[in-house]
Amino acid sequence: MSDEPKDAMHKLLTGMAQLEASDLHLKVGYAPYFRVHGSLRATKMAPLKDSAFLEALLDDLVPDVRRKEFEEKGALDFAASIATGDRFRVNMFRATGETHASIRRVQSQIPSFDELHLPQIYREVVTKSFEGLILISGVTGSGKSSTLAAMLDTINETRGMHIITIEDPVEFTFTSKKSIISQREVGIDVTDFEDALRHVVRQDPDCILIGELRDRETMMAAIQAAETGHLVLGSLHCSDATQSFSRILEFFPRSEHAFIRSSLANSLRAIMCQRLLAGIESTKRFPATEILLNNSVVKDKILREKDNELPGVITGGQEAGMHSFTDSLCELIQKELVHYDTAMDHAPNREALASAVKGIKTL
Repeated sequence: MSDEPKDAMHKLLTGMAQLEASDLHLKVGYAPYFRVHGSLRATKMAPLKDSAFLEALLDDLVPDVRRKEFEEKGALDFAASIATGDRFRVNMFRATGETHASIRRVQSQIPSFDELHLPQIYREVVTKSFEGLILISGVTGSGKSSTLAAMLDTINETRGMHIITIEDPVEFTFTSKKSIISQREVGIDVTDFEDALRHVVRQDPDCILIGELRDRETMMAAIQAAETGHLVLGSLHCSDATQSFSRILEFFPRSEHAFIRSSLANSLRAIMCQRLLAGIESTKRFPATEILLNNSVVKDKILREKDNELPGVITGGQEAGMHSFTDSLCELIQKELVHYDTAMDHAPNREALASAVKGIKTL
């Protein structure tokens, strides 16, 4: 292969850091596009002429052991790094017979809760939990991976634990501090999530991070590990706390719901949901959050199948740190971090937010 694709790929990846781009999109017939502060911007490069050239761009990034998987399945997730130390999460896939790719830049430095602008309750939950299940929920691009990394690094800094992560792909790489850490990547270190979780408790972990809880098997393994004294962190692709709880139940047949409810009532520590909003300063984004903490009231609602009453429990704020998206959005407006209209666009209940911000100067 000529050096041309290698040079072009290097320029694109280093350009992401220079422009603070979060994503790079490569599609045959189009020039490469960067996503900068949430908006797509075309580069000045010529359109990518065919799949052969696009695959040549990616050639140095694709792990050799996984090339066959792309040929067989038509899609592949993996992590890659370049000489600068920058890391990327890559998804290459076929569409209309052509190869395309979406590449997300992963911050090489593990962020802190303060850098992520997350409320103090995030730190409190992870520092006070030594066993049980902590779920981070949100849609794509809501910062779930960064939040989990901050949580894991806090544990690493403060406790002597054996931490095992199961990720697809590995995004942030950790250096052992007080804890020892084993990071396993699906497709390279282990065949799939199910296989990794089947053996994980035999590997003497204290803390298990599951990159994504995506099916019955991964969810059951997470619940069982949490019930047997492990601290389990995982992410769900859901927009709020109530939907997250419903999604968990959807993984299981109705005949198993009583058992799952009983397990969750005992093992669940928190469901922490987030959405990223554009800030008043165009270069910044801030998370709106919703926090459900498991207490005696929540446990009772779970066991009695009164999930529809969970939003009222969150809004009632019966536990310090528990709050709704409306509460969080109101605070972001009050602190003049996001525009009123931006908050309204993300509000689950526009009337409730409008009522909450009465008397606050809007922008």
